Amino acid sequence: MPNKKNLRIVEEFTDKFTNAKGIFFTNYKGMSVEQVNNLRSELHSSQIEYKVTKKTLSRIAAKNAGFESIDNLIDGQMGMAFSYEDPSSPGKIISEYIKKNKLENLRITGCIFEKELFNAEQVSAIINLPTKAELLSTLVGTLAAPMSRLVGTLRGSMSQVVGLLKSLSEKK
Repeated sequence: MPNKKNLRIVEEFTDKFTNAKGIFFTNYKGMSVEQVNNLRSELHSSQIEYKVTKKTLSRIAAKNAGFESIDNLIDGQMGMAFSYEDPSSPGKIISEYIKKNKLENLRITGCIFEKELFNAEQVSAIINLPTKAELLSTLVGTLAAPMSRLVGTLRGSMSQVVGLLKSLSEKK
């Protein structure tokens, strides 16, 4: 009979697996508590949760959320970063943290991106995806460029018309 604490943990993580848009799995073996807490703080500042739990409980929660097997994503001491907004941001933040702190013992073992499982090799493609904000700014820039050119053309034509009218009025 499972104890109440484990049942509560499974229920909590089932909810996280169900609602998260992006979940990145990490192996943090060899990291100090301070390094893990610093990573957690960086992720938290971007509204990303970094959680550590037993692998067995994570497997059960993932299965309850509809993911058949996350065994290939779980390796060593496992931590999970849950994002409910931008699904690729945990991977970007973790990668930057690894580079910034020159950590060889922290690695991303896989992810669940928009309800699809990806292994460690496929994660780099996901990390390089632009964020929603970057895509929106590119779209706005693309849409604004033709309008800016039109305004410039009209302004140039209008100044020519004004110049012509001014010269005509001076002649009279």
